[in-house]
Parts: sequence; structure tokens; C-alpha cells
Amino acid sequence: MHEHVHAHGQGSRKQLWWVLLLSFSYMVAEVVAGMAANSLALLADAGHMATDVAAIALGIFAMWMAHKPATAEKTYGYYRVEILAALVNAVALVVISIWIFYEAWQRFNTPAEIRGSLMTFVAVGGLFVNLLAMWLTHSDSQHSLNVRAVWLHLFSDALGSAAAIVAGIAVWQFGWPLADPIMSVLIGVLILLNAWGLLVECVNVLLEGVPKGVDVREIRLALEADSAVVEVHDLHVWTLTSGMPALSVHLKVRDKAEPGPLLKRVTCLLKEKHHIGHVTIQIEPTGYDHAATDQCHS
Repeated sequence: MHEHVHAHGQGSRKQLWWVLLLSFSYMVAEVVAGMAANSLALLADAGHMATDVAAIALGIFAMWMAHKPATAEKTYGYYRVEILAALVNAVALVVISIWIFYEAWQRFNTPAEIRGSLMTFVAVGGLFVNLLAMWLTHSDSQHSLNVRAVWLHLFSDALGSAAAIVAGIAVWQFGWPLADPIMSVLIGVLILLNAWGLLVECVNVLLEGVPKGVDVREIRLALEADSAVVEVHDLHVWTLTSGMPALSVHLKVRDKAEPGPLLKRVTCLLKEKHHIGHVTIQIEPTGYDHAATDQCHS
């Protein structure tokens, strides 16, 4: 499993470098065009693309850190760096949405003159760039919170470009400047909704919550069903990093149970049926009093 995650991370990092180049190039173009067109929707989109660039750079750095070997002090290695990067990006998305709401409120109170034609053409280019970047990262976003955080930045930015196109046409063809802040608010709402879901997942991982799709009760019943097992306790399932669930459990076994075959059965069960490859199992004899360990004397 570790080798698979490492190899996959290398491919993801290469894709993110391409996305970083695309996003940075168009971000510069949008800032210049947004200032020239006096468009909040374009500047909001450019501001969000700036966070895309930061998010992608952070994602690449997190991938590099995550594949550093474990040390005597960091026995699990640096896998959690990817989760921390995803958390930072989720918080950044929330901050961006709040900024967009504030700027939109300002525009509602004081409408500005906007060059709708320039705004529309630049937003079309931005939408193309974001869709291409989303396509490059979509596959990896399915099993990495870090890449998913980057993908959500790109997705929200694509929505921003689409909204800027609508606002640009409304201003250009119909002379309706309020379309700019209205579409900006819609962008902000969509960004906030996506960011919240990502934030919840990141916090769940950092709190050692059970991974999505894993049923602890089902695992307990499966372990108790083994003929050699008398009791299952101290069962814990958590996530080291995206795509790497871990489990630890204590199994009280019958006196004549053979630990070798039992370990093989349980390990295969957890790996094949529940997709948990990182497993720690403590086998205890029938007469072993687990509670007595709380009264150890030095």
C-alpha cells in the first residue's frame, strides 16, 4: 500500500505542476483585464485564482513532505502534511467567500462602470483554463484530500468564470451593472458550500475519526464471527492520510487457538473486504485480564 501511495503521489505531483503553470499564467491576465474592465467579478475570479496558485503550490509541497521517510521522532512519517495542506486550503476558500460577499455589498451600494465586453472575453478564457486544470486533476482528486482541495479551488474558480461570463453579457448587452455583484455573491455561496464539506473531512481525519465508508460495527461482527475469537475490544479505525486507513484491535482468543493462522485470517479479512492494509492486532489469552494493566507497578 505504501508503494502504491508513493507512486501515485509522483504522478499527482507532475499533474499539479502543469496546473500551477496554467493557473499562474491566466491569473496575471485576469488581474490586468479585471482592472482594465473595472469588473469585480473578474477581480474576484482572479483573486480566487491567486489562491488556486497558492493551493497548488502548497499541495505540491505537501506531497513532497508526505513521501519523506519516517524517523525516530516521526514514526508515521509526514503523511498528515497532506491533510494539513487540505485544511489550510479549505480555510482559505472560506476566507475568499467572505471577501467576495464584502466586495459585492460594496458594489450593491456603489455600482461601478464596467467594460462588459472585455470582462466576457477574459472570463471565457478563464473558464477554458479551469476546465482543463480540473480535467488534469480529476482522477487524483477521488482518493486524495490534498488533491481534492486543489480540485475544489479549480471547480470554484470555474464557477467564478462562468458567473463572470453571465455578468459580462448582462452588462455588455443589457447595460445591467448589478449583474456583476449578484453573480459574485453566487460564486461566494458555491465556494463556501464546497469548502465546508472539505473542512469537515479534514477535521475528521485530524480527530482520528472513522474513515468514510468504513463500518466499525460490521468489522467487529466479522472479527467476533471467527471461531478462535472469544472477545473483541479496543477496536480503533482511523486515517493516516487519504487512501491509507489504519486499524488496531485486541482479540481475546480460545486457549487452543493458533495465533499464526488467526492473524493471517484476520489480516486478509480486513484487507480484502474492508480495504484496510495497515493493521495492528494484539492477541490475548482467555485468562488475560486487560484491566489489570491499569494497576501496573514499576
